[in-house]
Amino acid sequence: MTLVALPELRAARHVIGDRLVRTPLVPSAALSAQTGARVSLKLELFQHTGSFKPRGVLNALETLTPDERARGVVSISAGNHAQALAWAATKIGVSATIVMPATAVQAKVDATRTYGGEVIQTDGDLLSTMRQVQQERGLSFIHPFDDPVVIAGAGTLGLEIAEDAPDVGLVIVGCGGGGLLSGVAAAMHAVCPRARVIGVEPEGADAMRQSLARGEPVRLAKLDTIADGLAAPFAGVHTLAHVRAFVSDMVLVDDADILDAMRVLMRRARILPEPAGAAATAALLDGTLMIEPGEHVVVVVSGGNADPERLRSLL
Repeated sequence: MTLVALPELRAARHVIGDRLVRTPLVPSAALSAQTGARVSLKLELFQHTGSFKPRGVLNALETLTPDERARGVVSISAGNHAQALAWAATKIGVSATIVMPATAVQAKVDATRTYGGEVIQTDGDLLSTMRQVQQERGLSFIHPFDDPVVIAGAGTLGLEIAEDAPDVGLVIVGCGGGGLLSGVAAAMHAVCPRARVIGVEPEGADAMRQSLARGEPVRLAKLDTIADGLAAPFAGVHTLAHVRAFVSDMVLVDDADILDAMRVLMRRARILPEPAGAAATAALLDGTLMIEPGEHVVVVVSGGNADPERLRSLL
């Protein structure tokens, strides 16, 4: 299998151009003091639609033929990919239909519709429902993570980290389906090979860790985490290959750790991440990672689409 490399990453950056925000990388004195490392936060929650997802979506939409654009696109998502696809497709005049779980965070469903997407919610299997809609309407599937083009788009975030922190020793990234983790790890391997990349999954949604152990993509029968943005029910063929090749380790965090990390980021960094966006910080703070004193650690805060009503019950 061909893995994403520097030419694909640079091509994705060219495609994205100035349509997205180059999100800031900011030092965190509080996290640095707490860990003994030099900690910087990659604030991707300030991206359009509130997460990293538009990077891969824009790159994928660029591959559509004129006929495919005319017919429209379809995908599956718990929320952040849905919003990104709706936003990006509307920007270029393409219709987007997204199949979402009936239990999806209502704020994410509402935002997807506001961005111009058609939402179909279901209690059934998302992929099966999406395939039926795709066949009936002749739509093109934009995968939320398991596509080299999507991975390359997400990897542009890694290029930014390498440019803004050329001395980085460790990058910590949350992992759902693995698109962001794969892209960032591919970028680090290409331009900053001495840096380690650690992937972080919730204990109740560890498809990638199980897939690595089994040597093939695993589908989870049950998901149980507050981090809906990381609750992918399966790992992809492409993402598994990238994680196996480029990621130093996968670690797990529990929901209590994620909530503690959210509180720290709110109080000390003055930002409001969603649970999925705080998972990487949770791994930094739980004390299990081997970090050298003074090492430059970049923590990716991947999204900020927190539901205010849900936050009241969690924090």
